[in-house]
Amino acid sequence: MQQTTETDLYVDWQAYHRMIERLALQVYESNWQFDVVLSLARGGLVAGNVLCRIFDKPLAVLSTSSYREAVGMEQGDLHIGKNISMTQGELSGSVLLVDDLIDTGVTLDAVKKHLKEHYPAITDVRSAVLWRKGWAKQEPDFCVDLLDNSPWIHQPFEAYDALQPHMLASWLNKHAGKKD
Repeated sequence: MQQTTETDLYVDWQAYHRMIERLALQVYESNWQFDVVLSLARGGLVAGNVLCRIFDKPLAVLSTSSYREAVGMEQGDLHIGKNISMTQGELSGSVLLVDDLIDTGVTLDAVKKHLKEHYPAITDVRSAVLWRKGWAKQEPDFCVDLLDNSPWIHQPFEAYDALQPHMLASWLNKHAGKKD
């Protein structure tokens, strides 16, 4: 289920997975052929994992981070990992770059520049996201939902941001019997 207020969008796991499936359909219907899914961690990990399974392509992961201030709600300096993790060879060919959203477009722009500078064997990069906010300066190649009012998106995995190991027993008891 998705619930929207004037400034917030709340997404549960079921709606989240339907959005990933709709994104996969867009990519498929484009007839674009790619060699690898490059998922931006952390936000693009779930979508990247699902897409690499649907398309039966290798998954690569690049860590990026900019939302570390005020419990992840304010964009700070962008950090891009030095290495890309993948199990098969080097990153090359056509790459489907996957993230959860384009907020300002800073990350997408910087990652594309990073790939061009450090991975000359890449021949094509196309981006796929679940959401693009209205104020974003970058256009993704594939996008499920344009959010003109640029709300803060509450994704289902964010519940774990405040969960600490010592809280697990009471967390599990609280959620016992609830359907996912």
